[in-house]
This record gives sequence, structure tokens and C-alpha cells, in this order.
Amino acid sequence: MNLAKFPRRGYVKTPTPIEYLPNFSKALGNKVNVYIKRDDLLPGCAGGNKTRKLDFSIADALAKGADTIITCGAVQSNHCRLTLSWAVHEGLDCHLVLEERVKDSYKPEASGNNFLFHLLGVKSITVVPGGSPMLEEMEKVAAKLREQGKKPYIIPGGASNSIGALGYVSCAQETMQQLFDMGLKIDHIIVPSGSAGTHAGMVAGMVGNNVDIPVSGVDVSRPRDVQEGIVRKLAQETLDFIGANVKLPDQAVTCFDAYYQPGYSLPNDGMVEAVKLLARTEAILLDPVYSGKAMSGMIDLIRKGHFPQGANVLFLHTGGSPALYAYLPTFRD
Repeated sequence: MNLAKFPRRGYVKTPTPIEYLPNFSKALGNKVNVYIKRDDLLPGCAGGNKTRKLDFSIADALAKGADTIITCGAVQSNHCRLTLSWAVHEGLDCHLVLEERVKDSYKPEASGNNFLFHLLGVKSITVVPGGSPMLEEMEKVAAKLREQGKKPYIIPGGASNSIGALGYVSCAQETMQQLFDMGLKIDHIIVPSGSAGTHAGMVAGMVGNNVDIPVSGVDVSRPRDVQEGIVRKLAQETLDFIGANVKLPDQAVTCFDAYYQPGYSLPNDGMVEAVKLLARTEAILLDPVYSGKAMSGMIDLIRKGHFPQGANVLFLHTGGSPALYAYLPTFRD
């Protein structure tokens, strides 16, 4: 697949490391060998997976003459942080629409990503109730800006459309080259699955390159049947957008939904254990909303024997550790 035909800004200059986690693997009984793809180390303010997507999304915005970026997310959105940071880097204005998915969860004085929004100089923050039609809410902001003579460009939540998903098609290709260079055979890849761009892009990249490594998502916000439908649709749209002429096999998309309750962004015991275990064995920070819950899912699958003894399992670390600082009571308890 030729990704060179799509404009990008070059934010991702070198591959992110793939690291073996010996202490973490030992803590889980050495049932499998756990590796981690460190997309938490991507460039951008405090790092994270959205940089790969924004590499393509912001290039598209600039190609269309935009001077302002509008995007959306939850009140502690990693995507909003990184979109804002790259907008600052490019000299673009940035306006955020935050969805209060948990009632009364938005606090202007909050730490974590919310603090960074203000530190980075966000132009405006609009807070809307959970369940709001986010594209419509962003369009309202865009209409006001157009009246002021601005040229806004809307990036969907998570940059999860066929343009943004190209970032994880690229990641899939990068990963395969790294595994070849390392002489490492990976049996399964686990990814957080939320707005779906990361999961769908990885699936599209693997399928489009005829790679047979299963990629499973751990849901952070939705039931399995709903999430699999969203991922499958976006993965196929991404393949079509690239011009791969490939029909996505049904078995290419698998999600596990037993780990996100009591709901999106709400802590649970498995997430807390996962964050503490990785920090205390490998000194790597997860986040409480995405990578923490996804890692808790992988831990449970390992303990239940989902993967064969001795399998090599790769976890895609999507970053987001600044959100930890908005959850201090959860971890202090």
C-alpha cells in the first residue's frame, strides 16, 4: 500500500521502540512473553498515539487552507491535548468541544489534560452534555468562526476517520519492519479500542499487507457488538480510501468488552492493578481511561490462558499518562 501519496507533516520521524517486558512477564507467571510498542513516546506535548493520526489530518487541513482547527473529546481527552499541541506547533488556532460523558465531570481547575489545554493556550472550550451530537456541536463553533473570517477545519474525535487512520496503517507497516529487523515473531497484538481509528488502522494495515497476526481490541467505552461494527466499518473505509482493493474478512476484527465498566473513564479495580503493576515492574506509565483498561484486559486474558503458553504478545501503548494526575484519589486509595 502506497501511503506516500497522502500528505503528512512528518511528526513521526523515527519508529517507536518495541520493548520486551521481562519483569512484567514474570509477574504474570511467565505464561507468555509480553512486549510493548511505545507509542506513548511519540512526539507532541506529553506524547501519545494521536500524533500518528494528526500527522495526516493536519496536513489535510493545511492543504485545504485552514487557519483554525476544531476538534472534540471527553473532558480529559488525550486527543484534544495533542491536537491543540500540534496546532500550536503549526501556528493554527485551536478550539475544543468537550463532551461531559460523566455528568458534572468537567472542572475548569482540574489537573491532567485539562490543565494542559489552558497551558497550551486553547482559544476556546465549549462543554456539552454527554450524548450530544458532536459533529453538529463542532459545526456550530465552525459557523461562528467563519462569520469572523476564519477558515476552520474539523477533526473528528480521536481523528478517527479514514484520513487519521492512515497513521495506524503506517504503524502496522512500521511494526512489521521492526519485527523483521529484530527477528521477532509476534503471535498476537492487543490495542485499546475507543474511537476506533487506532484499532481500525492497525487492522487495515495488517490485512492490506497480507499479514496474519491477529489484532484484538479491548473496548474502553462500548459493548463488543457495537464496537466491532464501528471498527470494521472504519477499517474497510480506510482500505478503500488507500485504494487497496481488499475486502476485510469478518474475523479480522475482535473486541473484548469485559473491562471498561462501570463506564467510559470511570475507574475499576482491574485498571488500577494494571497501572500499578506496569509502573512497579517496568517503570512505564499507563493512563486510566485507555491503556490502563486495555492492559487490564490483556492481563486477564493471559491469566485465563487465552494465549498459548510461551506466546509472544505485543501490547500497543497509546499513551495518555497526563490524565493520571486527574485521578490522584483513585491511586492514593
